Amino acid sequence: MIREKLLCALTAACALLIMPGCKSDTAKDATTPGVLVLEYGVSPRMPLRYLVPEGSVTTSTVELSITSMVTTTSEGRVETQSPGLRLVVSSGPVIKLPNGNARFDIRIVAAEAVIPPGIDADAERDLKSSATLLEDVGGWVEMDSRGNVRRSELNQAAKNPKLPARLLMILVQVHSSLARVILPHEPVGRNAIWEASKQLKVYGFEIQVVNRYTFIDRVRDQLKLHVEIVQTAPKQTLDFEEEDSKYKLESLSTRAEGDIILDLNALEGSARIAGQAAEVLKTKTGEGKDNIELERAFQLRTEVSHQAPAAASE
Repeated sequence: MIREKLLCALTAACALLIMPGCKSDTAKDATTPGVLVLEYGVSPRMPLRYLVPEGSVTTSTVELSITSMVTTTSEGRVETQSPGLRLVVSSGPVIKLPNGNARFDIRIVAAEAVIPPGIDADAERDLKSSATLLEDVGGWVEMDSRGNVRRSELNQAAKNPKLPARLLMILVQVHSSLARVILPHEPVGRNAIWEASKQLKVYGFEIQVVNRYTFIDRVRDQLKLHVEIVQTAPKQTLDFEEEDSKYKLESLSTRAEGDIILDLNALEGSARIAGQAAEVLKTKTGEGKDNIELERAFQLRTEVSHQAPAAASE
């Protein structure tokens, strides 16, 4: 039972590991990513900037699936299909600010837990209930023309005491530098390569992120990019008070890669990402203590559509 609770609790943590770049609900927790251009690409080179029009709305469907190999001192080694998650998220309408940045609301309009075979009835009920709580969770974001999040704040629904903080990690991470690529300051051309690095702190969880983007092609305002993601974290303790659970993270390493189709007229991009993560934890719950090693394979898919304001579409 400890293993099942851990898998449920860390589903969102895996989403955190593969969705870097956004800030938490407090501005002081975020810093602007450092962007280093490694290759400037072929000519012609030009600045890459978001061109999101005022009043536009972006809708994204996000699907996350995870397979885990878990080794515990109490239960041995077990392979399992972890609970997945499907979200439909609305971003917008966009308000253009005097400083040139775009401000927009984000809200989860639908959430569904994807239940794998073999989970007991009580765990399935809890997962479905937690997913339902995610609906209407959101906030607002201010983003500059290169995709840097300058300010953000969660809404009241996100501060519901019944909503596990680990699930909020999904919200603040999903709309980040995977879907919202951090663009370089300098002009670049096809075959350009740049890295965006950042130290994150989200709900007390600290992680170092390095994303490497390769500029594959451009058709009008649509970019095709390849992304490689590397993440590590220092030793730390995650305390989920609502579950009376504490996880001491001993080590963490995540690598992932995939492709992104980024429309510069939209707030996010469509993506296909796959990767692996390894974690070593010590846990303490109401049922006792355990030492746990997790090896995870995960896949993430996002599908994005965007709607221009009515006046611009006429």
